[in-house]
Amino acid sequence: MFSGSMVALVTPMDEAGEVDYTSLANLVEYHIAAGTDAIVSVGTTGESATLTVDEHVKVVVKTIELANGRIPVIAGTGANATHEAITFSKLFIGTGVAGCLSVTPYYNKPTQEGLYLHYKAIAEATDLPQILYNVPGRTAVDLLPETVARLAKIDNIVGIKDATADLDRVQQIRELCGEDFIQLSGDDATGLEFVERGGHGVISVTANVAAADMAKMFKLAREGQFEAAREINARLMSLHKNLFVESNPIPVKWAAHKLGLIELGELRLPLTVLSESAQPKVVEALQESGVLQ
Repeated sequence: MFSGSMVALVTPMDEAGEVDYTSLANLVEYHIAAGTDAIVSVGTTGESATLTVDEHVKVVVKTIELANGRIPVIAGTGANATHEAITFSKLFIGTGVAGCLSVTPYYNKPTQEGLYLHYKAIAEATDLPQILYNVPGRTAVDLLPETVARLAKIDNIVGIKDATADLDRVQQIRELCGEDFIQLSGDDATGLEFVERGGHGVISVTANVAAADMAKMFKLAREGQFEAAREINARLMSLHKNLFVESNPIPVKWAAHKLGLIELGELRLPLTVLSESAQPKVVEALQESGVLQ
């Protein structure tokens, strides 16, 4: 369930900044048709930081309803207050969600012991599968492999999304946690090599606009056809990089709008639409990847 090309789905919005559920329905169908392996709803790319609690829950639940069992949906449930992350996790009990993705507490800069106790408390509050999410570039805290190993002993902590781009960690975590502990890349540019080194898949920004290519690439990787997978990855590399020319999800929402996947590329403040100076870079990347003709 937690492997292959998994999309960190954008949350489409209208001109007033309200969630565009018509575009959301279109996105779900797009990913099912393209062969995406799972949807992560309202993670960082889904603008979890600026949705209200009610909106957050509604978007995830609506995504589950739209998927209707055809594709697993994982809920973003992270927060920098442990009690808030527990609340989010509990709100998804009984919704049909496949699991929870919980980012390390941002801004607080907890110790490794604090991180351990944070995730332990979340896991003990619900039976839902929990995926750890380590992204030091956004949170200013690094969940170290030794702490991951402690957490992996808790039954419903089943894996980690690692966005450090430190490929050596794949082997470190496998040795510490065993082969059954799920390792997912959070970095598109190194995602394929992550899997070549023993990872299970990627939670991808690129998949928002190149879903079929990403799905095919990781299917090939699962089959051991890495040479063919690398050919696709090389074509997508400019996209992997230029979708971060400004803070995610600014470029990818603009790209999704450019491709007609969502009605508008609107975001909520403090994020703003892609600057005119950056737009040609994203267009060029879309063209080089073959996504935009």
